[in-house]
Amino acid sequence: MVMRGNCTFYEKVRLAQINGARGLLIVSKDRLTPPAGNRTQYEEIDIPVALLSYTDMLEIIKKFGEERQVAMYAPSEPVLDYNMVIIFLMAVGTVAIGGYWAGSRDTKKRYMKHKRDDGAEKQDEETVDVTPIMICVFVVMCCSMLVLLYFFYDSLAIWVIAIFCLASSVGLHSCLWPFVRRIPFCKCRVPENNLPYLHKRPQIRMLLLTAFCMAVSITWMVFRNEDQWAWVLQDALGIAFCLYMLKTVRLPTFKACTLLLSVLFIYDVFFVFITPFFTKSGESIMVEVATGPSDSSHHEKLPMVLKVPRLNFSPLALCDRPFSLLGFGDILVPGLLVVYCHRFDILTQSSRIYFVACTIAYGVGLLITFVALAVMQMGQPALLYLVPCTLLTSLSVALWRKELPQFWTGSGFVSAAEGSAVCECHCSLP
Repeated sequence: MVMRGNCTFYEKVRLAQINGARGLLIVSKDRLTPPAGNRTQYEEIDIPVALLSYTDMLEIIKKFGEERQVAMYAPSEPVLDYNMVIIFLMAVGTVAIGGYWAGSRDTKKRYMKHKRDDGAEKQDEETVDVTPIMICVFVVMCCSMLVLLYFFYDSLAIWVIAIFCLASSVGLHSCLWPFVRRIPFCKCRVPENNLPYLHKRPQIRMLLLTAFCMAVSITWMVFRNEDQWAWVLQDALGIAFCLYMLKTVRLPTFKACTLLLSVLFIYDVFFVFITPFFTKSGESIMVEVATGPSDSSHHEKLPMVLKVPRLNFSPLALCDRPFSLLGFGDILVPGLLVVYCHRFDILTQSSRIYFVACTIAYGVGLLITFVALAVMQMGQPALLYLVPCTLLTSLSVALWRKELPQFWTGSGFVSAAEGSAVCECHCSLP
């Protein structure tokens, strides 16, 4: 039985094994973190290793004295956990709500042209059309950022956390504002002033909402390592961020959708399945960055994922609460296609068949991902299953309805919709 110390688990266990130990209890005064290492290191270790808290060690010595026997066992873990149901509902719900909301708001902006009593609402409805050049730049930035995080994780992780706090607070504000503006209170504006932001005289309720969103993000940042409850805040902020992105970023054509999803499909598969052949540890870059490197000194976890703790009652949860993760990219990338399908549905008056079919396909792809995770017992690139399911389903619906040219280019159906509106106006004239 040895204290945790400053060396790695591998070094401590290897020294004990060389000196004839038949087992090792590592006592830690800090938060219990399960021993980690790469495959090569695991192959060198032949003795059982367990972690023990310092308070438990004192209690054992007090109760059993100097003579004590230790028995170790590894409890079996279930292949799939109930938390997968929660992740499934959160992911599919975010894609469905984001796709429906973004499509409806886009149509409202294009055709209603109603007056807005608040400049902030106008800003809230602004969208960004993605071009092929933007897609290429985005993919290059993703690759570069992932590689930099792999080599300089401890230096960049805190910056990613800060960016997440800022972006999630903006997303939460965007999601809550449509509800807050319906409240008939605090409509008054701030007095005239020359301050950088307040000179536009925003409403008091908007300032209160901004303060609330920032407080939620800061609360998560301060208590982000509280495994018992901080994951709830992270998931809420993450869902708000995804909804904001789905509402803001828009793919103008199915051609752009196909390009984005295909390139990110290759990106996801490469960094999960191919990079283990190039890394010294034999682990994929994607999994290492998502879960945090085992040799990280700060033990920070990147927040760009939905995370739900295991819901089983395994004794392993007493040491460290393991989580199941789903990256934001696995929601946003197929979600942008769902948004496009809903826009096409509304503009062609197709009873939302594209939107429903693509959303169901996303759910099926996510279920296939969970099955692959259970069968292979290793991290899976979710886009490997989500991209074919959503793309092929949308393409099949377009072929079945004989609307592939319009669906592919995103042109034709807009002019047709406008033409029908003009016809109706002429028909109504005396």
